[in-house]
Amino acid sequence: MNIKMTTQLEHTNTNFSEKQFPITIICDHITSAANIGAIFRLADAFGVEKVIFVGNEPVFTRRMEKTARATHKTVPFEHLTEENDCIEFLKKEKYTIIALEITNNSTPINNLKISNKNKTAIIIGNENYGVSKNLLSIANHTTHIEMFGKNSSMNLAQATAICLYEVTNNYQL
Repeated sequence: MNIKMTTQLEHTNTNFSEKQFPITIICDHITSAANIGAIFRLADAFGVEKVIFVGNEPVFTRRMEKTARATHKTVPFEHLTEENDCIEFLKKEKYTIIALEITNNSTPINNLKISNKNKTAIIIGNENYGVSKNLLSIANHTTHIEMFGKNSSMNLAQATAICLYEVTNNYQL
């Protein structure tokens, strides 16, 4: 009987190829340092073009930096104080806008089909209040993650990871 040895790979010896997708994450009044750090790390892992923080300016606490693992130094980001500035930017740049939010007409994320020829903006909402009505109103698609437990939501960073996985798969088709 042959036993195959498995060796855990390090950052320096994986066969992952570096890619960047025309995806921007819009953080609508995100406040948690852990979530902000995780968003930077996810943006790096999924080849996101940039992150835009709307409303709250990200605070670079020790917790955020520890969670980000230095990705906040390599992922481009900007801060916009006003939602209307963000809306104007997204419309002007002709983004396909996806709001990650449970609504009366949102569709399950596994059914989301977007063109891989367009720039995509993914709007993620505040930890307590979700995506604001103004930003929700401009979304081309509103999508949610189907859940099977008693709770109707999950951690913002976890939901963002699932969304990025689905969206980047659309670009790779």
